Amino acid sequence: MTPIIRNLISVVRRFKLAASLNILGLSVAFAAFMVIMIQLDYDYSFDKCHQEYDKIFRLEIAWETSWQAYICLPFAERFFESSPHIVAGAIASPWSRKNFFHVENDGVRNFFEEHITSVSPEFTDVFTFEIVEGRENALKIPGNVIIPLTLSHKLFGNEPAVGKQLVYDWGSQTIGAVYRDFPANTVVNNCIYMPITDQEYEERRNWGQWNYQVFIRVHHPSNVPLLMDNFKRNFNVEGPSAPKFNSVESDADLRLTALPDIHFITDVRGDETPKASRQTLLIFFAIAVVIIVIAGINFTNFTTALSPMRMKNINTQRVLGLQQRTIRWLIVSEAVFFSLSSYLVSLFFIKLLQITPLTGLVDVDLSLAAHPAIVGCTALVALFTGFLAGVYPARYMTSFASALVLKGSFGLSPKGKKMRNTLIGIQYAASFALIIGASFMYLQNHYMQHSPLGYDNDALITVDVRRIQKSRDAFTNQIKTYAGIEDVTYSTVLLSSARADGYDRWGISYRGEIIWIRAIPAHYSFLDAMGIEITKGRSFRQEDEHTSHGAWVFNESARRQFNLEINSSFAEWPGGEIIGFIHDIKYASFHTAVEPMGFFVPGTVNRRNTANFAYIKLNPAASMRAAMSHIHSTLAEFDAGYPFEVRFFDEVLQRLYEKETALSSLISLFSMIAIFISIVGVFGLVVFDSECRRKEIGIRKVLGASTMGIIIMFNKAYFKILVICFVIAAPLAWYAVTRWLENFAYKTPMYWWVYLLAFIGVAVITAGTVTFQNWRVANDDPVKAIKSE
Repeated sequence: MTPIIRNLISVVRRFKLAASLNILGLSVAFAAFMVIMIQLDYDYSFDKCHQEYDKIFRLEIAWETSWQAYICLPFAERFFESSPHIVAGAIASPWSRKNFFHVENDGVRNFFEEHITSVSPEFTDVFTFEIVEGRENALKIPGNVIIPLTLSHKLFGNEPAVGKQLVYDWGSQTIGAVYRDFPANTVVNNCIYMPITDQEYEERRNWGQWNYQVFIRVHHPSNVPLLMDNFKRNFNVEGPSAPKFNSVESDADLRLTALPDIHFITDVRGDETPKASRQTLLIFFAIAVVIIVIAGINFTNFTTALSPMRMKNINTQRVLGLQQRTIRWLIVSEAVFFSLSSYLVSLFFIKLLQITPLTGLVDVDLSLAAHPAIVGCTALVALFTGFLAGVYPARYMTSFASALVLKGSFGLSPKGKKMRNTLIGIQYAASFALIIGASFMYLQNHYMQHSPLGYDNDALITVDVRRIQKSRDAFTNQIKTYAGIEDVTYSTVLLSSARADGYDRWGISYRGEIIWIRAIPAHYSFLDAMGIEITKGRSFRQEDEHTSHGAWVFNESARRQFNLEINSSFAEWPGGEIIGFIHDIKYASFHTAVEPMGFFVPGTVNRRNTANFAYIKLNPAASMRAAMSHIHSTLAEFDAGYPFEVRFFDEVLQRLYEKETALSSLISLFSMIAIFISIVGVFGLVVFDSECRRKEIGIRKVLGASTMGIIIMFNKAYFKILVICFVIAAPLAWYAVTRWLENFAYKTPMYWWVYLLAFIGVAVITAGTVTFQNWRVANDDPVKAIKSE
């Protein structure tokens, strides 16, 4: 071991806290970098697991200006037949639904509930299904289904699954094939796929049922503009629900979205694909780079801060014959060693992260074995970081004449001081921007979850009751036997749920024109039970269910846009009389503006189910636990074996914004990491300044300066840096936050006090760090400090 390395070890022992904090900061930076890059890889590789993914597209149509992924069967068939460039075309139900079924093993019935999706048999021709058991064309055989490999193991263990039966209430299905599970980042879910039945084809073979997603595979992506233009020019179906293209009566537009782009577009209704924002991903990538950069800056500052304690020893070795080049490589090697050691510690942090709730903030598997390329690239980043962090201190510590250093007359150049202040300024600017961004994300999430929705959602429990919808009245009567329950009502969809932005739009003829509205069939008691106020007209009554075509209550947006009037009726399907209007309640998420919508109580002619979801209103003074127990016991009386989903409405809202909540939490986490690393950097710089100015501090003390005066002198210098960095960072943060808020139709105000609190927070932490280190140096014996120089 050379004297240089021994000197380094002794200095590190002397500054254990500073050394530990810097290694910890670098380790946390590498861990954060890996987590971010794993998430970015997940999002940017979305749907690229399919062979020739660039040849797969989804068909989307726009009525007026609003795009939707809903296509009707006859339109899809016309499109498939329109061009020889379409290799295969498939349709799929936009939503998978849970179904309760059982399988028999050795005479024993085992019950399960799994998602099932209806698709056309050509679905496996468009997407790449790796069949591990059974026939590839299994969906073309009536009564057959295909299941994922994990479900096969769940149902039958290691036994073959093909040929076995899934038995439902409404019949049974034969497992025709088992496919290997898709990764999580694809539009194709790992669920049971069944072919659309002939009966369903016949029921929906009309131009008024826009209920399916349509996918095609083409010979080559370059053919897409040609086939689209050809279809629009030659499509000529007449009818009130048939779209018109390229004419004076055009009321629609058509587009094909490439499969990898579906993950990133947000302007399409009926799209259940998990979404990501390219803008957000760029922000995450910038954060990853910033975290690594400020950690590298810290490490460089820390290594430089140790220079005064090491320079005599290093230059003594130069006098004794050790070449300057060798000394520099030794110092660089030390930095690389520390950096790689920090990298190994970061791998341990990733392992720990996998067993904490923080894994819920990302969409991916954080196991290191699943991401060897990212783990390897981070190792190279660590190597490069160590090299860069060691180059400047190596050149600095060997740049002075040996005799000058041994006499103790070396010093710091103004140029070097300016560079260090610039580097620490970058850290401060990044910290300010991250704190401001994280604060506004939190405020936006709080605004979305706590703003008035226009209906009473307090003490409200929701239940998916599709399983027992035929026993709705009996269920209602039994539920109301508990005194703590005030009311029970029903609707076909769940307000403010994760699918709220994709509620069905109905095209209805009103006074000779087709108007498009969001329609929510509901029980006649719905408005009163949910506390939705009627602004004009009246609410629903029980007798509305016994009229021929039922009744409508629309929101103000529908009334204004379409000039709707009370007591007017719709002449064509679904019919019904307009009886009242309500305020624009927030029935969907805050991402979308409130559109024209209406609650509909069907009549005897257009009777349809309105009891998919039950809303159970509790008395605020009632015991939540007892009420929940009563609801579960009542459900068990109707179907003891079925796992009903019973939730408080607050949970529904949380699920609606879970992506934004996770994003806000991630930004907050990375902001704290950046702040921590920045404070470590400040600590290193303060150590550097205080050690190099020890003699100056001693002289000031001898001349009568107080400890407080010295501390204030140092704090003033850092305060100037803080102000400059804040002036630079605040406008950049404002711009980034403003762009992010564009994703929401309703958004939180840009409060000025957020900027003030961000500045005060960083200033307080910095002042505490500077005061702590300089108080120790300022209280040393000044005579000893002067002699030591």
